[in-house]
Amino acid sequence: MYYVPYVYPYQYPYHNSPIDYRGGSPVYWNIPNGGERTLQWHSQQSSKERERIHLKDYGPEPFVVNINKASKQNRSYRTAIWTGKHLQVTLMSLKVGEDIGLEIHPTVDQFLRIEQGQGIVQMGNRKDNLYFRRKVYDDDAIMIPAGTWHNVTNTGNVPLKLYSIYAPPQHPVGTVHKTKADALAAEGEYGH
Repeated sequence: MYYVPYVYPYQYPYHNSPIDYRGGSPVYWNIPNGGERTLQWHSQQSSKERERIHLKDYGPEPFVVNINKASKQNRSYRTAIWTGKHLQVTLMSLKVGEDIGLEIHPTVDQFLRIEQGQGIVQMGNRKDNLYFRRKVYDDDAIMIPAGTWHNVTNTGNVPLKLYSIYAPPQHPVGTVHKTKADALAAEGEYGH
């Protein structure tokens, strides 16, 4: 049996045969412009090289990434992987016992998703009133409204790997902070 991707109503321009939704016919795809070179290059790489993602800021160009693999591969405290005009995606890695640090983004909504490990998230309307406290684990998503004090602490025995989406962007394009100390020093430089 063949897997037939759902493409209706948008037929990708490289499709060259009708799709039989009964599952009986194979689907053929054309490879655009120099695809032979792409396939040849791809086959010459080792499987480890193909799995490794070059972590850099790809924004604001169109971009697709396996965010789970990218998050787990990231060893830096913070790495911006995509920065656009209205949105930014950063990868984070917190060492055992490390936290993000109590912070607030007055005009930025934030989304966090845990990809590895476990921790505790705290939120509240004041530094001294963090009334929201939850344990978080792999695959948990955290929504932080603008103007909310928050912190995430790694309570597990492996690095806590997560990604963060800021709307609008919070950090300069191409931000990479190897350590939390680097992040704190940089934040002082650009006024956070």
